[in-house]
Formats: sequence, structure tokens, C-alpha cells
Amino acid sequence: MTLVSAWLRIPFWQRVAGGFVLGALAGWALGPAAEAWFGLLGELYVTLIKMIAVPLVLFAVINAIGALHGQKSVAALGGRTFLWFVVTAVLAVCVGLGVGTLMQPGTGGLSLAMDSAYTPREVPSVARVLMDVVPANVFHALAGIGTQVNAAGETVLAAGRGSILPVIFFAGLVGFAMVKLGDTVADARRLVGQMSEIMIQITRFVLEMTPLGTFGLIAGLVGSYGFEKLLPLGSFVLALYVACALHVVVVYSSLLLVHGLNPLRFFRGAAPGMQVAFVSSSSFAAMPVAMRSITDNLGVNKDYAAFAVPLGASIKMDGCGAIYPALCAVFIAQYTGVPLTPEQYVVVLIASVLGSFGTAGVPGTAVVMATVVLSAANLPLETIGYLYAIDRVLDMMRTLTNVTGQMVVPVIVAKETGLLDRTVYDGRGAGSTAG
Repeated sequence: MTLVSAWLRIPFWQRVAGGFVLGALAGWALGPAAEAWFGLLGELYVTLIKMIAVPLVLFAVINAIGALHGQKSVAALGGRTFLWFVVTAVLAVCVGLGVGTLMQPGTGGLSLAMDSAYTPREVPSVARVLMDVVPANVFHALAGIGTQVNAAGETVLAAGRGSILPVIFFAGLVGFAMVKLGDTVADARRLVGQMSEIMIQITRFVLEMTPLGTFGLIAGLVGSYGFEKLLPLGSFVLALYVACALHVVVVYSSLLLVHGLNPLRFFRGAAPGMQVAFVSSSSFAAMPVAMRSITDNLGVNKDYAAFAVPLGASIKMDGCGAIYPALCAVFIAQYTGVPLTPEQYVVVLIASVLGSFGTAGVPGTAVVMATVVLSAANLPLETIGYLYAIDRVLDMMRTLTNVTGQMVVPVIVAKETGLLDRTVYDGRGAGSTAG
């Protein structure tokens, strides 16, 4: 027990950073064998996170909306939150276009071959995406069952193809029903609150696996990739990482400063969520720790966070849906030697912003979003096949950017609406409570 206590006394971010460094060293030393040796640790961690995500969101959203009782309208908060999603997405597209234009990752005599594992993704219509928000079967939505088209062209049910949006929709209906019924469902409201607390405690248990999961994920990644896959497209990898870093550090910090908030406090409080996002490459997997980061470390109202963070994990994709498609467009224009016209820049901007909200709930998010944008701008789609071989490396930074935005916006909205506890933000924001 003394050893365990000593381990838990180490700040959470330091434990995760240690797992990252040791995992990178193990992957470098063992090469491809690292995936066989340690890959299961990372797989187990991601599976545990996915296990808790749906019930956590279900009870948190029902509890948050059901407990309104004359408080601030969730519709008004939702509208303000969505507006900031749009504003930050527009800024992210501009950053992606600017970095691509300055760094020119598609020049330099590249000779690329399409990755053999790449298969074109079906792009759903906007109407189809909106219709899929309403679950035909609530239990299918809770189980993560969605649909896919099989080899015969038939639409069939498929596990692991579902979106979190139908769960949020159903949970919101249950919460509004509780508000409407008032005191007649007081016992149900109390039970949901208790279930939400239970899921929060289970989340604490699971998050203790983060350092080990980080070790396994990074060891497998470094061992599998090496340098041979990265060198031909190293300039694109660098451009994406620079663009995401600029958006996170410059754009988000500027928005926080405008609202009178210390950016360093934010990043220190949000660090656990950012770390999990980077190593897991999944906004869905990072969602539980992101919720805890902005409530426990940054002082955002828990009821509002329970609504805003799951919504952001579903539709707020600054990295995957804004920066990446914009950078892809500039890259393919440079690679083919056909400069983008002013009209195409505008199309890329609009398609990236709208596409990020319209396709975020479908599998292969970044690939689908890039396909939408390139198609809208009449650019060849082969670039996605070129980049597919290094997608896992790109996805780490894209997801970190996504999740950071999913935490920044609730903090900003909470500050604007009086739902931010400044004593927590200014006083205890430096420490993580995820341990």
C-alpha cells in the first residue's frame, strides 16, 4: 500500500508523461515487436474508457437538464456554445490555410504512392446526418450500434458504428420530461443524480490506468511506424503539428485573455484531457477526463459541463474538421501545381466549417471531412490515399486540438454566463484531480 500511495502522490500529468516517454523508448528499442508486447495495454485502456463513456454521458446529461428548475435555459446556453464552436472553427480553418501557404508541404518534388490500405469513405448527406441524431432504437444507440453498407449494397446494423449524438438527444428528452413533471418524479431525479455520481467514481478508477495505457499506445505506435513511413510526408506532418500548435497556443490563449482568463491556468488545468486525447486519438475516449478537467480544475459548472463537453465531443472538431481539411486542400494544390483560386479558398472555408458539424458523428471523421472539403473545392481526392499511411500520427495532434477546443469553449461560455467559479480557476487550476 505504501508503494501505491507513493505512486498516487505523483501529479497525474507527470505519471502520464512518464508513461509516454517510457513507451516511446520501448517502441524505439523493440521496433515492430513492441506492438505485440505492449499493444494490449493500450487496447485495454481505450476499451475501458469506451465502456464508461456512454453511461457517463447518459446520466450526466439527464441529471444536468433534469436539475434545471428555473436556472439558465439550456437552449440559450446551447446556442451560445454553438456560436463559439463556429467562431473557433472559422479561425482554425484560417490557421490551416495560412500555415499551408507559408510552409508549402506539397512542394519539393514529392513522389507519393497511394496507401494500399486506403478505401474511399462514403460521405453522408446533411439530411442523413440530421436524421441519424434521432435514434430508431434507444438500446441500439446506447450499445453503439449503427449502420453500414455491406458488400451487397445493403444497409445493415453494425456494432461500433454508432454516434454519441443519439444518446445525448434521448438523454435530453428524459431530462426535459423530468423538468416538466417537477416534484412528481423527485425520486427518479434523485436516482439519476446518484447514478451520475457512481459513474464519476468509476471514471476515477478507470483514469488511474492512463499512464499504463499511454505506455502501451505509444510503444505500439513508435514500434509500428519507425521513420520510413514519416520521411516522405515529413513536411506535411510538421505543417499539421505547427498549425495545431498555433491554434491551441495562440488562438485559444487570445480568446481566454480577451475574457480576462489566464491561459497558463487553463492549460495546466486542461492538461489531463489534452494528454489523454493525444495518446488515445479519440475525442470520445478523452471525454470523461475532459469533463473532470474543466469542472474540478477550472471551475466550470458541472451541470453545464455535462451538457457542453459531450456535445463538443460530437460536433467540435477544430483539428479533424477544420485545420486538417484546409491543410489537405493547400497540400494537393501545391502537389499538383494548380494554385487555389480565391473562390476555392472561400469554398474550403465554408465546407470545412459546415462539414465539421455535419460529419463529426460518423466513423473515419477526419477522412470524411477532408473528402467533403476537397470535393466541394473540385480538388482530386487522391491526396487522402497518400496521407492515409501516416493518419495515426496525424490523428494524435488533430485530436489534442479537438479536445482542447472542447474544453476552451465551455470555459469561455461559463465565464460569460456566470457559471465559472473563479476561485477554482485561479486557485486550484494548477493541479490535476484526475488521480
